[in-house]
Amino acid sequence: MATAPQPQLPLFYKDLLPLNSRDHADWKVGTFEDAGFLASSHAIPLTVDEFVDAQRDYPIVFTAGENPLPIALMGLNEGVNTYIADDGKLEAGLYVPAYIRRYPFILAKLSKDSDDMSLCFDPTAGVVGKSADGQALFDGTNPTEYTNSVLDFCKRFEESGQRTRSFLTELKKLDILMDGEIAITRNDMPDTPFVYRGFQMVDEKKLREIPTETVEALNKNGMLMLIHAHLFSMNLMRTLFERQSLQGKVPLKNTGAPAVPNGTV
Repeated sequence: MATAPQPQLPLFYKDLLPLNSRDHADWKVGTFEDAGFLASSHAIPLTVDEFVDAQRDYPIVFTAGENPLPIALMGLNEGVNTYIADDGKLEAGLYVPAYIRRYPFILAKLSKDSDDMSLCFDPTAGVVGKSADGQALFDGTNPTEYTNSVLDFCKRFEESGQRTRSFLTELKKLDILMDGEIAITRNDMPDTPFVYRGFQMVDEKKLREIPTETVEALNKNGMLMLIHAHLFSMNLMRTLFERQSLQGKVPLKNTGAPAVPNGTV
């Protein structure tokens, strides 16, 4: 089977195969028994279309560097996901980012010389194969309704990614992003704050100094709502720290995390 070019695979993905009726005519897709594939991921890529829903459950920050992208924090230290229960399942009632729901599928380029993208999947996920149970991928040589819905979801995710990049381009033009730093103290260690860095956030002071006409434009195009959703979500940093502390997953030595990855959406 041909494989998609894989110079650097996205988060979760260990391998990629293009889906086709020749090789996968009788393959099916099962369901994940648990959320083990994201258990060691503390930062999940997010699109701007998800800000309003995601800000209720996670702090939304931006990656460091010249090309920042939004992420939802599920933990404050690398390798720590506070929302995975002891049985390996994702805690119920949470908003589940589209990046997680997309896995193990993804749209990827099969050739560096073409912008065409094909529906691919991660064969190591363990849920796509010649299983007796699950959703059929093809009906003869035709994709099933399920496969078409997966393709549509992945296309809409890519479109959201484009809107997300446009949003970040505008933020950079406004010059309102700053290096983030959060200091949190525990009741039993009041003199030893845990300082978290390695991310970017909107500078509220600079936001307040934006000219009125610019604020009105941001309000009309929806950007102001997204900025406020991000800022409101930052109140969850302490909540997330407390979750991690109760789970005994706060490092004994303050290392100045989180180590926010510079991944792509």
